[in-house]
Amino acid sequence: MMTMNNHSNDIDYSNGYMEPEEEWEREGLLDPAWEKQQKKTFTAWCNSHLRKAGTAIENIEEDFRNGLKLMLLLEVISGETLPKPDRGKMRFHKIANVNKALDFIASKGVKLVSIGAEEIVDGNLKMTLGMIWTIILRFAIQDISVEEMTAKEGLLLWCQRKTAPYKNVNVQNFHLSFKDGLAFCALIHRHRPDLIDYHKLSKDNPLQNLNTAFDVAEKYLDIPRMLDPEDMTNTAMPDERAIMTYVSSYYHCFSGAQKAETAANRICKVLKVNQENERLMEEYERLASDLLEWIRRTLPWLQSRQADNSLSGVQKRLEEYRTYRRKHKPPRVEQKAKLETNFNTLQTKLRLSNRPAYMPTEGKMVSDIANAWKGLEQSEKSFEDWLLSEMMRLERLEHLAQKFKAKADTHEDWTRGKEEMLQSSDFRQCKLNDLKALKKKHEAFESDLAAHQDRVEQIAAIAHELNTLEYHDSTSVNIRCQRICDQWDRLGSLTQKRRTDLDDAEKILEKIDILHLEFAKRAAPFNNWLDGTREDLVDMFIVHTVEEIQGLIDAHGQFKATLSDADKEYNSIIGLVKDVESTVQKYQIPGGLQNPYTTLTSSDLSKKWSEVKHLVPQRDTTLQAELRKQQNNEMLRRQFAEKSNQVGPWIERQMDAVTAIGMGLQGSLEDQLHQLKQYEQNVFAYKPHIEELEKIHQAVQEGMIFENRYTQYTMETLRVGWEQLLTSINRNVNEVENQILTRDSKGITQEQLNEFRASFNHFDKNRTGRLAPEEFKSCLVSIGYSIGKDRQGEIDFQRILAVVDPNSTGYVHFDAFLDFMTRESTDTDTAEQVIDSFRILAGDKPYILSDELRRELPPDQAEYCIQRMAPYKGVNAVPGALDYMSFSTALYGESDL
Repeated sequence: MMTMNNHSNDIDYSNGYMEPEEEWEREGLLDPAWEKQQKKTFTAWCNSHLRKAGTAIENIEEDFRNGLKLMLLLEVISGETLPKPDRGKMRFHKIANVNKALDFIASKGVKLVSIGAEEIVDGNLKMTLGMIWTIILRFAIQDISVEEMTAKEGLLLWCQRKTAPYKNVNVQNFHLSFKDGLAFCALIHRHRPDLIDYHKLSKDNPLQNLNTAFDVAEKYLDIPRMLDPEDMTNTAMPDERAIMTYVSSYYHCFSGAQKAETAANRICKVLKVNQENERLMEEYERLASDLLEWIRRTLPWLQSRQADNSLSGVQKRLEEYRTYRRKHKPPRVEQKAKLETNFNTLQTKLRLSNRPAYMPTEGKMVSDIANAWKGLEQSEKSFEDWLLSEMMRLERLEHLAQKFKAKADTHEDWTRGKEEMLQSSDFRQCKLNDLKALKKKHEAFESDLAAHQDRVEQIAAIAHELNTLEYHDSTSVNIRCQRICDQWDRLGSLTQKRRTDLDDAEKILEKIDILHLEFAKRAAPFNNWLDGTREDLVDMFIVHTVEEIQGLIDAHGQFKATLSDADKEYNSIIGLVKDVESTVQKYQIPGGLQNPYTTLTSSDLSKKWSEVKHLVPQRDTTLQAELRKQQNNEMLRRQFAEKSNQVGPWIERQMDAVTAIGMGLQGSLEDQLHQLKQYEQNVFAYKPHIEELEKIHQAVQEGMIFENRYTQYTMETLRVGWEQLLTSINRNVNEVENQILTRDSKGITQEQLNEFRASFNHFDKNRTGRLAPEEFKSCLVSIGYSIGKDRQGEIDFQRILAVVDPNSTGYVHFDAFLDFMTRESTDTDTAEQVIDSFRILAGDKPYILSDELRRELPPDQAEYCIQRMAPYKGVNAVPGALDYMSFSTALYGESDL
């Protein structure tokens, strides 16, 4: 029997199937029936391999004589290249080619006995069959191994095991046990029950059984018909070598199917992991693109400072901003948290499946999203600050506009008719007294004109300020101001001209009424004081605190204290009028009651004085109402401060507690996850306090309250703290879940995990949940990891750092540290394993066909491979050949697919 050695390819044929000629005699090879069966079987076996090279033989002792097809057969079945054959037709050329073939056989550890090139060239059938049997043993039967038995024993044991359950089949040898054909049918049915209905076969129909097995094997299993059913049934004992050769084809066919199934399962597993990772990557890209696009669309609106420059327009924008914070932003906060969670889960899965870390497309990194989010929050704060400052500015503008209108109305009322009066020539027909009266009247007008100079300057100053602050209706203000200034210039010119005319006539007209002049001189400033006082009493004001309104109330009290002096002045001026009336009545002066120096009358002063006394209590009422408003604002400040001083510290305490849990200081991972979930529920339960604070804050803003000395918290800082708390809880929950996933998949114990966490926390001095490179190195050294202080040690450390920090962030997080400490002991798929699996499916070809993928893999994964595999460009490529090697390495990030 043939002996096999697991550590060598050499085969000792001294007691095996490459026996010398006397052994052939002993085996009965010279029996004509056996020789016929061997010739037919060996010819079919050779052709089953030669057809791969596009050729075949017809006569085994003739077609191998020149050695060319013999060398080609050896190249096909070994997959190696033999020396270049001689192409001559002389006998020595043929012998040389056959010797090259025999040398190649000997190089494979086969000891050829009594077989020479001359016998093959001479067409010695016995020697030719012996040589082919040697080739069959070496390349078809030698590799068969079952429980470390020899090739023949192993093949026989394989047949016995596969046919054991079948009735009427008892395989004990390779001749009589196969004569009725049921053994062949049982082997086929055991592996492909869909091809043969074994229960319909009968032991009494050996010829039918043999034909059925040979036809099915040739048609469906690609095993050529190597035996003749008539020869087997008509021979007392069929040839053992012919049957062994044919049965070995069954073994290789069915063992290859089992390997293909195993390879397909491995590929399916790898592809399923890769498809899930790609789905997570696509979802991350979609969420990141959507969030960044929303931020990109939102930023121009927040950065826009365009408004219609009106108070109502700014108030409308403020309400739009509140709607944005209340309705539009919260879903995006949740989307951002989900995005970060998906990213961390994906990276964990990639590490556990031995894949390279996922690098999002440019501009969609987690850091890019964080920077964009930070820019959004900065724009929100800037926008809100601008809205509030703009409201203050526009409120002042409205106040200035109303003040301008009031002063302009008063001035235009005063100037009405003055130009016509100054252009009048009435003094030319007056008597002396009338003329003197006109002159005095003109002097009084000049005094009045000078007194109004300050009001005109005030009007111009207010108009200038409105222009500087970009008042929305500055055009009409400018037109009116210019009209007032132009009229004022004309009044000055006309006044000077009239004085000149009166001076020219002064030589004629001399008498003047002292009392009228005195009245005019004193009544004019008193009248101006009355006008100014009335303006002050109806003047609008803006205050923001109780102290400011109290200051106005105190000033108003001081003003009321001066009313007694004004009352004395009023009675004195009215006394002048009464003196004039008594004088006119006493001396009967014609037209003496007409005051030539002023248009003011005692009734005018009395009316204005009465109006001033009426406006004083009204002013009291207005000031008191404003005082109540500021007191209410003070109450709102205190309410906001009281609530915010509760909410702010609560958020800070929750942040500290969540951070402590995230450091792994409180129990097992499951305990930490439970605590984090509990904190998450507590935070959501606390949300009504935030909403209550938002309502108070809205009332504060509507009350135009811009400062609060009772608290250090603002609504913006509380909003940011709340969002950071939610983000921190979600991030820590995700990290703990990933640690549980890592622990369970790596098979580490809770004690090991606690030890890793304790070492990590020891060097995490600032409790940030991450280590700088030097801190990480110290942590590795502390747990016994040897890192040299020389150049090679630094190179090794940088290699480790590239694994735990693939994105070069400058920090090592605990999940990456944990993965590093456990990953080296994990059994994971590699690119080489996947390549070997594909090679089995391809039948040892360096390429694979789409039909082979569809036959061995599930439909969706077969199509997945076909769409992503590049065409094979190597030697002997056929149409449709696919490169499975580059595809396999690309799955593990080792090439660019």
